[in-house]
This record gives sequence, structure tokens and C-alpha cells, in this order.
Amino acid sequence: MRFVCSAGRAEHDGPSVHLALSLAPHAETGRTVSASSAVQMKKKTAAKKVTAGKVTAKKTATAKTAGPKKSTTPKPKEPSHKNLDMYGYKPLLWSRALKRLEESSGGTYWLATVKPDGRPHVAAVGALWVDGKIYFTSGTRTRKGRNLAVNPNCVFSVSLTGIDLVFEGTAVRITDRPTLLRLAKRYEAQGWPARVGDDALIAEYSAPSAGPPPWNLYVLKPARAFGVATAEPWGATRWQFD
Repeated sequence: MRFVCSAGRAEHDGPSVHLALSLAPHAETGRTVSASSAVQMKKKTAAKKVTAGKVTAKKTATAKTAGPKKSTTPKPKEPSHKNLDMYGYKPLLWSRALKRLEESSGGTYWLATVKPDGRPHVAAVGALWVDGKIYFTSGTRTRKGRNLAVNPNCVFSVSLTGIDLVFEGTAVRITDRPTLLRLAKRYEAQGWPARVGDDALIAEYSAPSAGPPPWNLYVLKPARAFGVATAEPWGATRWQFD
């Protein structure tokens, strides 16, 4: 009876034991898998941190190596030139002439025009160098004004610090109001209280050679220029503009 009971208990307990034995490995395996995954996740996280650190360090090193960005503002284009010097001096740089023109606060410009009979006429005018062009005024009844109405081809000359310049080109009359207003302000800044009236400039006074008001505004865009140095470095050059 005891044997049977023991056997019965053994038989009764058997499945539980087998069930426990069959579940234990799975549970243990589950814990083992979870631990392995955690280790792998930690390794991956550490690897990502190392990689991110390397990328950051690389970007920082690249930024330090690259340094500040250079300005992309284009420099003024140099016109083509021909050296006219006969004594071995190098051609004059246009940038030298341009610097003097931009520094000038209204030097005396001499305007040469052509009379209807072909004879030349020269007169001093109050001209301004603005944005690579020469702006000037003239009354319609002056000799130069009448000459320009027939033949707009003309020549300007001006003596600046260290360099004498001559410009050849064609004079064009300016009548658009924005340009008239802009140049009136430039003249006013130079001491001549010009203002806009209709399609020309007016003021309380002007040079005697300018004639009575109103004064037409002209612009000359140089086609060719000549420069002779009056200070070192010496030289003589002709510049051709597009």
C-alpha cells in the first residue's frame, strides 16, 4: 500500500516534476537571452557614442582647418592696357587712377568739344566721378552745350595727385528723375546747392561759364583713357574699356 501510495504520489508528482523540468530550461534560457541582449545593446550604445564623438571631433577639426570663409565680392575688372612709356617703366595700374578719381572731391575737369566748323573748344566744368562715369552740367546756350547737341563726342582731362588723366567718350544727356535727384545730392555735398527742376538741374547760382539755368546733366562713360604719372612709380599707359 505504501508502495502503491508512494508510486501513486510518484506517478502523481511525476508530471509536475517533468513540467517543472521542462519549463526551467526555457525560463533559464529566457534569462540568458535577456542578459545577452542587454550586453549587446550596451555595446551598440557605446559604439554609437564613440562614432558620434569621432564625427563631432572630425567636424570640429574640419571647421578649424577650413578657417573663415573668404569674401566672394568680385574685384573691379581691370581694362585692357598698352604701355606708352619709353623709359622702361612698367604699365600704370588702372586701380591707381581709380583710387585717385574716387578720392577726388571735385577737381577741375577740362571738357573739349568740337565746333560745327571742326575747330576744338575747351572749357572748365564742375564734373563728378560717380560709379565709373563722369557727370557734368552745361547750359543749352553755351558754346559747349551747342557743340554737344550737334556732336556728342568729347574729351575730358583732369590733373589729380600723382597722375594726369585724359578720357575719351560720348556724352549722353540724363533726363530720368532718379538720376537727376541722386546727382543733385552729390553736387550739394560738394558745395553747389543744386536741385531738380523738370528735366534738368537748377540752383541760385553757378559758374559764369555754365550760362543761365536750367543746366542739362550729361554723363560720359569712358571708351578710352590715358594716364601719365607725375610721381613715382613713373609711367604712361593707355586703357581701353569695353
